Amino acid sequence: MKIRVVLGDDHGIVREGLVALLQREPDIEVIAEARDGAQLIQLARQLKPDVVITDLSMPILNGMEVITRLSAEALPCKLLCLSVHDQAEKVVAALDAGASGYVLKDNSYEELARGIRRVMANQIYLSGELIGTVMHSCRQPTAHYEAIKLPRLTAREREVAQLFSEGQTTQAIANRLHLSTKTIATHREHIFSKLGIQTIAELTRYVVREGLSSPLN
Repeated sequence: MKIRVVLGDDHGIVREGLVALLQREPDIEVIAEARDGAQLIQLARQLKPDVVITDLSMPILNGMEVITRLSAEALPCKLLCLSVHDQAEKVVAALDAGASGYVLKDNSYEELARGIRRVMANQIYLSGELIGTVMHSCRQPTAHYEAIKLPRLTAREREVAQLFSEGQTTQAIANRLHLSTKTIATHREHIFSKLGIQTIAELTRYVVREGLSSPLN
């Protein structure tokens, strides 16, 4: 029985290339592709794949938010990150959010296929070069303490914060999320208050710094 995979990446060429390569594997089948985080969540809910592969840097909802939401819904799928970001804090955050694996885009597609099989076997899988840096990070108590002190935004606030950081207007965000402009404005006020900031530029720096979104893949 083949491992059913849904793949999320905002670059069409990357998606097409990965699908073509993974379809060569006799035990893996890519059943759907998503170009953004919101679409990826929708496909995961509808198709209930065995594995969801998500890039961390995607529009509308980033990969970290995808992992957080799908983990909270307890869907019967394994979550695997595919990213260019090799910083230990991003890897640890993805695992803490519910990912079972983290593969770097610099690696060969064979490693991605290996990661798919490992997470399906209920194992945690990391690209080899990440293991040492992640273990070192986990041994630093100050890093964990600083993470606990970060302001806690709700899931909706994180979503709104990312959209504002991408340059979306209040009206555009309201239309996308099917909410009133007044509600979006209220969310923005709460976000600014929690973070102690006053401008969208400051919000954008916060979003990028904390890994809620990244302008470049």
